[in-house]
Amino acid sequence: MSSIDDPQTIGDIVRHQGRTLANDIAFEFAGDEMSFAELDRRSNRAANALASLGVGKGDRIAYLGKNSHLYFEILSGAAKLGAVMTPVNWRLARPEVAYVLNDSQAKVLFVGPGFAELVSDIEGSLEHVARVFGAEGEEGPFPSYPEWRDTFSEDDPMVPCVVEDDAIQLYTSGTTGHPKGAILTHGSIFSSRMNEVDDSELKDWQRKIEGEVALLAMPCFHISGTGFGLGTMFNGTRAVVLPEYDPTQALDLIENYNISKMFMVPAAIQILLNHPRIGEVDFSNLKYISYGASPIPLELMKQAMDVLGCGFVQMYGMTETSGTIVALDPEDHVPEGSPKMRSVGKPLRDVEIKIIDDDGEEVPAGTIGEIATRSPKNMKGYWNRPEATEETIDADGWLRTGDAGYLDEDGYLYIQDRVKDMIISGGENVYPAEVENALYAHPKVADVAVIGIPSDKWGEEVKACIVIKEGEELSEAEVIAHAREHIAGYKCPKSVDFIDALPRNPSGKILRKDLRAPYWEGKEKAVN
Repeated sequence: MSSIDDPQTIGDIVRHQGRTLANDIAFEFAGDEMSFAELDRRSNRAANALASLGVGKGDRIAYLGKNSHLYFEILSGAAKLGAVMTPVNWRLARPEVAYVLNDSQAKVLFVGPGFAELVSDIEGSLEHVARVFGAEGEEGPFPSYPEWRDTFSEDDPMVPCVVEDDAIQLYTSGTTGHPKGAILTHGSIFSSRMNEVDDSELKDWQRKIEGEVALLAMPCFHISGTGFGLGTMFNGTRAVVLPEYDPTQALDLIENYNISKMFMVPAAIQILLNHPRIGEVDFSNLKYISYGASPIPLELMKQAMDVLGCGFVQMYGMTETSGTIVALDPEDHVPEGSPKMRSVGKPLRDVEIKIIDDDGEEVPAGTIGEIATRSPKNMKGYWNRPEATEETIDADGWLRTGDAGYLDEDGYLYIQDRVKDMIISGGENVYPAEVENALYAHPKVADVAVIGIPSDKWGEEVKACIVIKEGEELSEAEVIAHAREHIAGYKCPKSVDFIDALPRNPSGKILRKDLRAPYWEGKEKAVN
């Protein structure tokens, strides 16, 4: 049972740190510092403000904006009511944003700077949002959240919450064209930090460093951003928040704030290493960089180790597992390379991993199959999608990841391919069905298949293979422009192949492997 003295929910963690680390800085954003005591008090005001609008336990609220310390304040306020935060991907197209807001049934929406026009355009189609506030101040027609918040009491609402309660709802791309809301509980988010974990059981990179300062640069609409920020709150460490990843700002902060830990996707690491100032910055205080969301080329890893000189931790997980479930320790990262560096590491404490065949039966070490996992970190399920939940999590609690891989004799996990055809481009998940649905809407497209091909910059990039309707003409530029009107830019194809017919099996299923094969020839594995 969570309590202020034994915090296991977001609300109790904020209360506990507000008492024990009152004057320590929790978040810093654009020069504005927020102590743990201020986070506690402000989140009480936020909770009381939300309650005045009828927000209560189990209700959803939403945040559409770039990273901000106020996002975590609002999230904490909602958690103190037992309400659930839904951060919305600000890179999505207008129809996609409207879908997420309607599907989540969010009652209140907080809008970050620069997104008022988008919300105004879709406001008439929102079915549940009753009020909209500018998260950092007045935004167009939407009133200021901070001004509204400060009209309410600092008294803690003290709504009882338990670890099984919903806390965060993150949307993942849908294999059938619509995203699904993965429900993460307080327990799933913090399970690896609770359950009477003794400090001696933690690895060096998991322990709090004296004077630790973390850089939060990944987007909070991903588990890598929200999970990272909640982790710093739990550990009582200072987090410097970037609105979005910018290599110049990141380098300045690493040097000027003595950043000791950060999480990055491989594409962001590559951009950082290519920055003209990279050789001028002092990285001596940087202790660990954790990375994940997509594989990293060995040569890039060697370059990063040489230039940055810190420990690297590869992390494998997904939204549905509340983030990391497998990690490759710094000790396994060796400059000369090793077979283990091709793996994503070993399961974390209390995490079970097994490899299964098409019938769900476990296969021996070294045999490729689908990766399944069982742990307290698994999501509760998909919001209002019982069938999709049952397809993903079986009766024994095993979650099918959709990734293909194998375990070696030492328990290291190796990723080989993706069962679900998902493309990971620059750390962003792209499902072919979403892109195909958008492209099918073009009047000149007869048939289409979308695949991921290797990209030196992004790991993978989206390619569309299109059959044009008879008698019509269509250019690559027209296809890409059409896509940009309907879906987020990172989901749009970077290139287009026009072909006579798509390869299909006897049942009519597109043979994506046949389309991908020429581009992945000579690659050791089918993900880059």
